[in-house]
Amino acid sequence: MERGEADGLGADRNGTLHCLIVGGGPAGLTAALYLARFQRRFLLADSGHPRAASIPVSHNIPFFPEGISGLRVLELQQAHLRRYRSRPVTATVTRLERREDAFHATLEDPGGGRRTIEARRVILATGAVDVEPDLPDLPDAVRRGLVRYCPICDGFEARGRRIAVIGHGDQGLGEAVFIARTYSNDVSLLTLGTPMALTAEQRSQAARHGITVLEAPVRRLLMEDGRILALHTGEGVEHRFDLLYSALGLTLPNTLARSLGARCNDAGALFVDDHNQTSVPGLYAAGAIVHGLDQVVIAMGHAAVAATHVHNRCDLPFVDER
Repeated sequence: MERGEADGLGADRNGTLHCLIVGGGPAGLTAALYLARFQRRFLLADSGHPRAASIPVSHNIPFFPEGISGLRVLELQQAHLRRYRSRPVTATVTRLERREDAFHATLEDPGGGRRTIEARRVILATGAVDVEPDLPDLPDAVRRGLVRYCPICDGFEARGRRIAVIGHGDQGLGEAVFIARTYSNDVSLLTLGTPMALTAEQRSQAARHGITVLEAPVRRLLMEDGRILALHTGEGVEHRFDLLYSALGLTLPNTLARSLGARCNDAGALFVDDHNQTSVPGLYAAGAIVHGLDQVVIAMGHAAVAATHVHNRCDLPFVDER
């Protein structure tokens, strides 16, 4: 068996793994590619629900001028990784502990089987889960691509169109303003029945950008050709939009990091250093779980930095980390 390999079950036959990667999205797959080329022994554990798969098309990933779907990005990355005789293992990491100079992780496969592995370093690339809008009879609109979540990725293609932002509070208004000042002069903010306690300054900001705030709940949707064509509010009024974006925020799966005492902000995003290492020596983070701009290319950059540092430092004891 070569230095960079693990067997088909992910078990390392040469002792402790150099690295465990948790999460098989763009960040996790990039980290795996780097470690494979560094000829390190690693395991990529993925629960099988990458957020990137719900991206209908992104136009700001370099080398794909016509745009590329998130699912296609993942397919290309997985194919690239297979060139190095490596692939993700479908499993959920349910427990992570640090003992002396190694981490012990409990993995659970879809069939309920459990096993424990030991790794010198860990890269968390667990991504994020979008908060789904409460639309009638449509509990997974973002996951299905009916409501988008990244105007940075595809807002340019929506310029000049009728756009609705689903959200409330500072985050909802902030995204509506971002779209209005960048891409469209026809922007509405839908609160789905949540009252907007706007300050005078915020109301002035919304008016300045021509943003219409609609606080009525949505009672019925009009669907056509696989997209949301119109929304009917409790007031019996129909509102038609070309595109809907959700600005309801994210849920960050950082239970593993918190269990180790990693430093994070109030939303749960992890703070990292210049090597993408968390406050816990030997524990790294990449992608949406990291405090900062949530973008595919940035997630890949995080992973490249983390994996390179893992390669350079994984034979050293944790005490030398800082």
